[in-house]
Amino acid sequence: MLSLAFLVAAGVVLVRDTRDSIRERVEAAMRVTVQLLDTVIVSSAMNPSLGPTHYVLQDFLKSLGYVRSSRIELYDYSNTPLYISPGSTFKTEIDPPQWFVKLVSPKVETVTRRVRYGILIITSSAEGSIREAWSGFLQLIVMGTGFFVLLNLLVYGLLSHALRPVHHILRGINQIEQGDLTTRLPRFSLPEFDRIGASLNQMAVSLDAERQLEQNRQLTQLIQQHIEDERRSLARELHDELGQYVTAIKTFAVAIVNKTKDKTPDIAASAQTIVAAANHIYDGMHNIIRQLRPAAMDNMGLIETLRDMVAGYQTQHTTLDIQLQVTGQFQPMGENVNINIYRIVQEAVNNAIKHAHAKSIKVHITSGSNDLLLTIIDDGVGMPEKEIDQTRHFGLLGMRERVQALHGQFKVVSQPDTGRGTMVEIRLPLQAA
Repeated sequence: MLSLAFLVAAGVVLVRDTRDSIRERVEAAMRVTVQLLDTVIVSSAMNPSLGPTHYVLQDFLKSLGYVRSSRIELYDYSNTPLYISPGSTFKTEIDPPQWFVKLVSPKVETVTRRVRYGILIITSSAEGSIREAWSGFLQLIVMGTGFFVLLNLLVYGLLSHALRPVHHILRGINQIEQGDLTTRLPRFSLPEFDRIGASLNQMAVSLDAERQLEQNRQLTQLIQQHIEDERRSLARELHDELGQYVTAIKTFAVAIVNKTKDKTPDIAASAQTIVAAANHIYDGMHNIIRQLRPAAMDNMGLIETLRDMVAGYQTQHTTLDIQLQVTGQFQPMGENVNINIYRIVQEAVNNAIKHAHAKSIKVHITSGSNDLLLTIIDDGVGMPEKEIDQTRHFGLLGMRERVQALHGQFKVVSQPDTGRGTMVEIRLPLQAA
């Protein structure tokens, strides 16, 4: 680039100097030609015996022939051409390009002399000078281009010799890009390349571990999806099959009560016990179905399902204050996102009730234009910070895996010494999730 810039700068300077040189040359030739022809005109006027001036000029111009950098035209009183000077024959085989002609052409000058019975027109012409300048400029271009090519070949050869390790590095990067994470680069003599090789090897190790982790996450997500499918199927079977049998038992028991309550009260009492047991089984079955698969998820969506869950917890734990706050407009997010958010909130609330002994739990879910923010805060006993990331806490581990499978961020903040309980913060990018 430097050599190319130098060639361009040299070309600009050369064109500028050529333009000035051609201008001065043409102006000088124009002045000499005009002075010479003025002398002829004056001499003809002072010597009438030589004949009419336009004939004298015609004879003189014919004997003069080509005049460089000037075009001479002589016309009589009726504008009939008596003489037109021939064009330049200097290097006529050279045809300079128009861009060069426009760059170096000087301003055309025209001098007119009226003589008796005619008119003389002298016009500056730089055609010969331009062809000569282009010939020299072309030679310099050829030499400059040759120098530019040789210089770059020399630099390329030197750099190719010095940067031979780059080929090994590029080959290693290409193999890693194609998925071969077992690729390792050798040691290099240059310390810079050796550090690059070591960093690339370390990157391959990290990518291999990350790929295995991603495969495990995909497997975990697949397992969770199958579990949700089995829960949905089991909940449907409980509702359709067992629910019908319990309803039938209750119906038969009620009929027995109605038929025997007057004649055989003891049988009616036993049948009434069966009715109560059927009601208890029915309620227990619906609780199990709700744990397996929230029925409101398919009908009313995520938010109403969360409200139903919070209401259920509030009914079971009357001394507990559970609040659900919803902010923003919620668009359909898909079955996978909805069920994972539901399970995360369910797990977090269960942990706060069972382990944190919380009195108050706040669930806040906010939907923005690009992401979803979910926070669950309790006022329980909290947990030591060093235990938060331990894998034996399967509840936290399950929530983290669900969030990471949705390409989200999972954070747990606990301050047991201050009595502020635990905060679970989850941020999901909606498009990626």
